[in-house]
Amino acid sequence: MSRPQPMTGLATVVPGKLTLACIDSAAAPLFEKSPDGIVRTGYEPAVAELVSRDLGLELSWSIMEWDEMIPAVQAGTADAVWCGQGIIPGRVEQLDFTRPYAIFNETVLVRSGDSATGPSDLAGYRVAAIEGSANMNLALSFKDAIPVPFPGTADVFGDMIAALRDGRVDAMVDDDVVTVPLGEDPDFKVAFTAPTANPWGLGVARTRPDLLQALDTALARCIADGFVREAWERHMPQLPYPHGLLASGRITQGVRQ
Repeated sequence: MSRPQPMTGLATVVPGKLTLACIDSAAAPLFEKSPDGIVRTGYEPAVAELVSRDLGLELSWSIMEWDEMIPAVQAGTADAVWCGQGIIPGRVEQLDFTRPYAIFNETVLVRSGDSATGPSDLAGYRVAAIEGSANMNLALSFKDAIPVPFPGTADVFGDMIAALRDGRVDAMVDDDVVTVPLGEDPDFKVAFTAPTANPWGLGVARTRPDLLQALDTALARCIADGFVREAWERHMPQLPYPHGLLASGRITQGVRQ
């Protein structure tokens, strides 16, 4: 995929660069921990590179705490959040979103030997999820479970795994892309996966409609040309590619139709 000439008239935080906010965490195959704070690998970085190349821009990551990402975009120190942003009402109140680049279900992970296989088995369980996330919304729906919100640090995923491993919580909720692989770890097992089909997109400040349109159009081209599918199947072959949903460009859950 050759890089076009930079788009004229598209203002970015750093001219000629697409600056994206994200955390730095080991959450394969979604993304790996960066070796240097500059280079990032995994599915999200691969698709981000496709979009930046389509726009003729150099990709630049701005690594920060989870809770700092949306404020950074709103303040204009990053062009967009591209880091595990399920398109949920609480985020749509703060940012505008592109069409989805991924659709994921949510998985509950427990320790090895636990007998839980469904929501009704979680009564009395301390269930970890990122505070204010789609995963926390699911945790809150489990009758008589005890939701344990985790603050958005730079490695909140690792924080939750450590808490589950050492018994501070009894279960954790996260998206299937990162939790299903952990089911192969002898310390954990997948209890169940909820078919929530959460769309993920790039979050852009409401004051930047031109940038939103440019990113959305570039992502649409990358999906139509099959580049996004190639990245999905290279990094996440264990998950079926949601061709119809991504090709349609529609956002589910009544956020955008």
